[in-house]
Amino acid sequence: MALPRPLRSTALLRFLPLLSSICILIGVAWLLLLPLDEYSRNTYISENALLPGGVHTYFHGSEQNVFRAYRHEVAALGQQNASTNEVAQVIGDIFKGQGLKVGTQKFKYEAGGRVYEGENVYAVLEAPRGDATEAVVLAAPWLNTDEVLNESGVALVMALARYFKRWSLWSKDVIFLITSDARAGPQAWVDAYHDTHTPPMVESLPVTSGALQGVIVLDYPTAAPWDRIHIVYDGTNGQLPNLDLFNTAVHIAGNQMGVRTSLQELHGHTDSYEDRLRTMLRGMVNQGLGHATGPHSVFIPYHIDAITLQVSGFGNHDEVTMGRIVESLFRSLNNLLEHFHQSFFFYLLLGSKKFVSIGTYLPSAMLIAVNFTIMAIGLWLKSGTKPKTVDAAVAITEKPSDEKNEKKDTEEKEKKDTTSDSSPLPPSAPTESPRPLLLPLLFLLLTHTLSTIPLLLFNTLPHTLLCPAFTIFSLLSLCLPLLLSFTLHLFSPTPQVYTLLRCFSLLSLGLFLSALATLNFSLSFLIGLGAVPVTFIKPTKCKLVAVLQHLVLAVANPMVALVGVAVYMGEPLGTVLGEAQVGWEINGLWTAVVVWGVWWPAWVVAGVGAWGGGRMVEN
Repeated sequence: MALPRPLRSTALLRFLPLLSSICILIGVAWLLLLPLDEYSRNTYISENALLPGGVHTYFHGSEQNVFRAYRHEVAALGQQNASTNEVAQVIGDIFKGQGLKVGTQKFKYEAGGRVYEGENVYAVLEAPRGDATEAVVLAAPWLNTDEVLNESGVALVMALARYFKRWSLWSKDVIFLITSDARAGPQAWVDAYHDTHTPPMVESLPVTSGALQGVIVLDYPTAAPWDRIHIVYDGTNGQLPNLDLFNTAVHIAGNQMGVRTSLQELHGHTDSYEDRLRTMLRGMVNQGLGHATGPHSVFIPYHIDAITLQVSGFGNHDEVTMGRIVESLFRSLNNLLEHFHQSFFFYLLLGSKKFVSIGTYLPSAMLIAVNFTIMAIGLWLKSGTKPKTVDAAVAITEKPSDEKNEKKDTEEKEKKDTTSDSSPLPPSAPTESPRPLLLPLLFLLLTHTLSTIPLLLFNTLPHTLLCPAFTIFSLLSLCLPLLLSFTLHLFSPTPQVYTLLRCFSLLSLGLFLSALATLNFSLSFLIGLGAVPVTFIKPTKCKLVAVLQHLVLAVANPMVALVGVAVYMGEPLGTVLGEAQVGWEINGLWTAVVVWGVWWPAWVVAGVGAWGGGRMVEN
């Protein structure tokens, strides 16, 4: 079906790049407005059954002496460099002495030529008032995310296990979990708990309980007094726990215990616009990267709400304060009548008591994504039109002898158009032209097929070869658009083919990012922002503009973005690539699929259009 004449006008085609630019600017401005009071909201607890801080806590006195005894034993095991089997045996004996059901689990993962193995130990406190259909978990890794012995965290879990056993108020089972590390151990345990593990590399669990309702992880490696609690909440692949769990922890720590809380490693938050924006952007980067920020992250993909409590600073709080916070938090979780569902699962935190909901922040990513769709529509219209003046010139050169007949036919046609349409097309208005779809579609499919090379390469190579392989691949990627443009030139493409190729590439990019924004807003926004130059790369006769376009493409590409991530995290590039590899093999991280399968092909197609399309324009 032919498009209406107003949609085929060249004036509209000239306006679409401007409209695309406006969408990008509004999308970025929208994000920068979110930290303002007019667009953010105060946090609140939606689930009334939680009743946070509504109980008196009793963890003190003699329990503190028990905790210190456990900490001394944990520190002795650490000084002896005890193996994970020895640690599991000692802690398991302590749990058995407390009258709890105990289970152990061995696991072994391989990623990038490195082996991650260990043994988890856990105990189950059966609820006196429950039927073993629901459970909550208190966990602590033996080594935290910084590979430091978590001596106070492990000791507090054992002390609270002994303390909770004396109470008959529990309506949910309580599971006390000690993992050998902060990444592979929790992943092996939660996979086995839900029977999604791969034996014999990961053993099954000998003891289980009901559906997990919540997980609290303790990262407490120091014996010194501390000042505040840092709450880590980011999950794998950008998933987040229910906001009620976070708000409950903040409310109990601040209002009941008088402990300050922080997040995103901003410990001196002043609630200013700058601090809110910095907190939000750091949260977006963590969500966009999708990596596991703590042991809690691996539980969230299973729809289990989890957070990690870390101590920071130097102050006047000790293990008693932390024990009371955990006690009150578990008393609130014990009150839950059903799974967390009342509050938000999609949000951006600006501080401990400020957040932005999905309905407010989603348009910014959608505006970035829609700019690609707008340009794709413009290119589609352009690919199916051609000026009448060109047709007339071709007709004159082909048949000069029939000039009078052509003139007569043209006059008759114009009269016919005048009678059939009150608004005739101007002489230079575009007319319909058939589109060659097969070659652009096959070429786009080829680029997406090529994207499997870096995806498999960086997830299977030994970690010692990641940096050299990345350097070689980056150099080859810079040459790939030129090579592909020469390959495409063998099929004698027309300018229309290059236009359709750019059209399909931008259309697929816009569709992917629009869908991704509803699942991982931050990743969609960051990828969309990085791919913005792809929108405006087009064939040109001007040598200077062509050189500038190639420079922009050389800078705005996924490889440079990965180097930027390494600089931001303050880690060597090899470490970042290795972490991504471990995330892929162990945690099911799919950020690499978006980077190499969505962004990289769009960047390659833009380069092909700049090289090959520019050569067609010159010809």
